[in-house]
Amino acid sequence: MRLLVVGRLSGQLATAVKMAMAHGAKVSHVERGDQATEQLRRGQGADLLMVDYRVDIAALIAANENERIHVPVVACGVDADATDAANAIRAGAKEFIPLPPEADLIAAVLSAVADDERPLISADPSMKHVIQLADQVARSEASILITGESGVGKEVMARYLHAGSKRSERPFISVNCAAIPDNLLESELFGHEKGAFTGAMARRIGKFEEADGGTLLLDEISEMDVRLQAKLLRAIQERVIDRVGGTKPVPVNIRIIATSNRDLAKSVAEGTFREDLLYRLNVVNLRLPALRERPGDIAVLADHFVKKYAAANGVPVRPISVDAKRALVSHRWNGNVRELENAMHRAVLLAVGPEIDVDAIRLPDGQPLTAGSFGAAHDAGPAAHAAHTADAVTRAHVGQTVAQMEKTLILDTLSHCLGNRTHAANILGISIRTLRNKLNEYADEGTSIPAPQSGVAAAGYAAA
Repeated sequence: MRLLVVGRLSGQLATAVKMAMAHGAKVSHVERGDQATEQLRRGQGADLLMVDYRVDIAALIAANENERIHVPVVACGVDADATDAANAIRAGAKEFIPLPPEADLIAAVLSAVADDERPLISADPSMKHVIQLADQVARSEASILITGESGVGKEVMARYLHAGSKRSERPFISVNCAAIPDNLLESELFGHEKGAFTGAMARRIGKFEEADGGTLLLDEISEMDVRLQAKLLRAIQERVIDRVGGTKPVPVNIRIIATSNRDLAKSVAEGTFREDLLYRLNVVNLRLPALRERPGDIAVLADHFVKKYAAANGVPVRPISVDAKRALVSHRWNGNVRELENAMHRAVLLAVGPEIDVDAIRLPDGQPLTAGSFGAAHDAGPAAHAAHTADAVTRAHVGQTVAQMEKTLILDTLSHCLGNRTHAANILGISIRTLRNKLNEYADEGTSIPAPQSGVAAAGYAAA
């Protein structure tokens, strides 16, 4: 994990830096916000910014967003009161760390905000076979295409491949091709020169150069515009890139891993994906089975998520009851591992008594994971289940205005993402600034806004 610290490196902040380094973070430091943006622009990337609350956090985030640089911010400071912490959160910080720091708090924030603790856990034979193949090809330089439904763990597999490669000590850079508009993705990948287009106030290093020597993950590459695919193909073939507005090629040394939740062969037939690019990317294909296809993984993943979120929320680790495990294995998990993770996070918070019983495991709409919530429709067949779900959704939405529907969608998505603004904005297809503006509007109306759920004392603020 790469940590960029912004502010005067006082004794207490220096102590926090040492604690972060003890937890494996690679730390760099600048004193001012504009220096932080410039460093990020030059390609010296970061997974997390730790910023002194006296720095203008709102201006720093706005400057980064103008450059389409999206790095989460954690505020910190000595002798800060509740107002200072709330102001930092409202300015856009994900969390606030009081100084002097506590080692457990530093570890929790690094884990919760950067979300870099995503081990590849499996016990099912079908998934073990995929992992065995991944181990065989990890140390090669071959491009790898990882396919599977949304939520099966494609990025986790990509990080596993990077960790087992000869490039493991170099950067792992991920680009979500589905989350960036087509007219901006070229600059995001290849960078641009000053004056290349309106708003290009300085040279910007793209993800290819930022990943130099390491691994570049092109997440959901099927969403990339076919015209940009030609430039990507040249970059892979020639190992050089052209910055937007540049006059000479820039050599790069990277390994490409791509993911897709679509059938790319079908996309080739439809003319939306280049056949020659597919051949270049698909040297090795790793297909991750859906969670319902690997039932042996459900219980071990559920146990892992219980331990993870019990620690993050400071609650005891409760075992999962036999009945609850039976219900977990019986459920289809259309959202795959991501849906299971969210369900177990909720279960950790809702459980009472010595065990996590089936009543504590809830679906995203709040319904319990019992036969009454899904079994009847499931037993009656997929068509009946779909009709039952559609009817329930329709009844819930009738009579609402468009504004009310929009508010419900935004808040429900934010809750589904456990308060993570960036993830929610990506799912909703809006900018993080638009999301913040909406949340501020709802907060002004007196609506409770879900805070990032990481166990840190930012909860309760109407964070934007």
